[in-house]
Amino acid sequence: MRLLFVGLLSVFLSAAPPSAKDCVGCHDLDLAKFATTTHGSMACTDCHSSITKLPHEDKPAPVKCATCHEDQVKTYAKSVHGVAKQNGMTDAATCASCHGPAHGIVPGSNPASKVAKQNLADTCGSCHSNPDFVAKHQIPFVKPVEAYRLSIHGREVAKGNAGAASCSDCHGSHDILASRDPKAKVNRANVAETCGVCHSDVQAAYADSIHGLALKRGSKDSPTCTGCHGEHEILAPSEPGSLVNAARVSTSTCGRCHGDERLNTRYGFGDKVPAYQDSFHGLAVRGGGKSAANCASCHGVHNILPSSDIRSTVNPANLAQTCGKCHPGAGTKLAAAPIHVRTATMTEHISVRWIRLAYLVLIPLTIGFMLLHNFLDWLAKLRRGPHHGATHEGFPRMNRTFRITHGLVIVSFISLVVTGFALKFPESAWVKLFQSFDPSSSLRGVVHRIAAVVMMAGTVFHFIHLAISKRDRIILVELLPSWQDAKDIYNMLRFNLGLIKERPTFGMFGYPEKMEYWAFMWGTVVMAVTGVLLWAENWSLRHFPKWVLDAATAAHWYEAILATLSILVWHWYLVIFDPDVYPMDLAW
Repeated sequence: MRLLFVGLLSVFLSAAPPSAKDCVGCHDLDLAKFATTTHGSMACTDCHSSITKLPHEDKPAPVKCATCHEDQVKTYAKSVHGVAKQNGMTDAATCASCHGPAHGIVPGSNPASKVAKQNLADTCGSCHSNPDFVAKHQIPFVKPVEAYRLSIHGREVAKGNAGAASCSDCHGSHDILASRDPKAKVNRANVAETCGVCHSDVQAAYADSIHGLALKRGSKDSPTCTGCHGEHEILAPSEPGSLVNAARVSTSTCGRCHGDERLNTRYGFGDKVPAYQDSFHGLAVRGGGKSAANCASCHGVHNILPSSDIRSTVNPANLAQTCGKCHPGAGTKLAAAPIHVRTATMTEHISVRWIRLAYLVLIPLTIGFMLLHNFLDWLAKLRRGPHHGATHEGFPRMNRTFRITHGLVIVSFISLVVTGFALKFPESAWVKLFQSFDPSSSLRGVVHRIAAVVMMAGTVFHFIHLAISKRDRIILVELLPSWQDAKDIYNMLRFNLGLIKERPTFGMFGYPEKMEYWAFMWGTVVMAVTGVLLWAENWSLRHFPKWVLDAATAAHWYEAILATLSILVWHWYLVIFDPDVYPMDLAW
């Protein structure tokens, strides 16, 4: 009887599934640690169901996660990882690749979990940051995980912000699809809805915008969230590297599409981007300014609408309010005039066109005459040597008051030239050098205005001095042009060409000095009037039509070119490079 009981007991024990204690006899598994995992309450044979007796076969059947996680496994099979696995990609991500070995899986809420929000970048990065893996499978995206870590989302997740987006929030988890798949969460048609899970207000505004509606109609060119903000390295707008930073949004983001020749041909954007870049706002932004208006300042951000829509911020009915944010009271004037106007096009005002054409004739003729005159004079002096009538005596030609005035002009003029052309050519190498000390160009603007005040004050002081001093007013009489000056020019050209032997003689001032004095006075008036109009732009826009400022801008620019070239070609030759005075005329 005893033998029968022992036999039956042995048969019963051999039929019972192996226990965890039976398994650890061969397998190195810490049962206490395993008990704390997600699967800790399960028996070994719940997953390793093919094992029914001990010892088991060398290679038992693979564990089937679908036994418990059927929905997740079915979803995974359709994902980009699952399809790759089925197509023979042996190193495609599996359950264990993301969740870890079955004996160590812990809930996603556990900070130690591989799929915990703060660890997802490392988990995904084990493949997507592996250069060998990326090269082997020809994955086109360069360092997406590294870019994500630098983003506002990645940094917030690293701080422990549970609401910040991680890899699975945007791409999904078991259902990750290739971005080209219409069902993918990151397909361009679905990106706004994906981002809208966290940014619902923004998504609602975008959906009703000109871009959102175009995307809904199937446009492949209309930007979505990632088109403007970037994909993985999304930065806060306040950060300098952000694609939507005030200093970059017009050029790097809006300008990328609206300045594209191919898209312009397709949609007829016009030349608004180059017109903006050459405008005062555009030049200020290109020079590093952060307060000047950019595309978003006027058109809006996510709620961009066509100007024909009454809700649009650039609808004529709303321009007074939009422009009034920066230019109080100026909106009505701006609303009545074209905004994005490019030079030398039919949209520019007739006054601007005539100013431009006048200077395009005046500058070449004036500077051309100066170059010819000085070149002939220089050649003649090289042939015959310096003028023998020069005594080189050292006596003051002008008194101290005149020299002080001239000193103010020297300093202010050079400062105006440097700071003025720095605004017009912000990408030039020499301007970049200044920007390294003044990134926002605020100092440039301050120096330009101070120099303008100094020049105007110096000019006013000059005329007050002449009004007070009867003795010094003689220079005005001596500087008045006459027909004799025209004869002197003619005879000097003949003398330098060797056509006559006698050099013309002049009075207290010759025609070179008269030309320069009155040209300076004319230029100072033009630059002062136009400069003040542009400096007090809010006042100007409240009292004058916009074309007045456009004309002032054109006159200021072209007069600056003429004045600068005149000083370089005419004045510097007369006081520096003229062989009679080289290396300089000490009259100053």
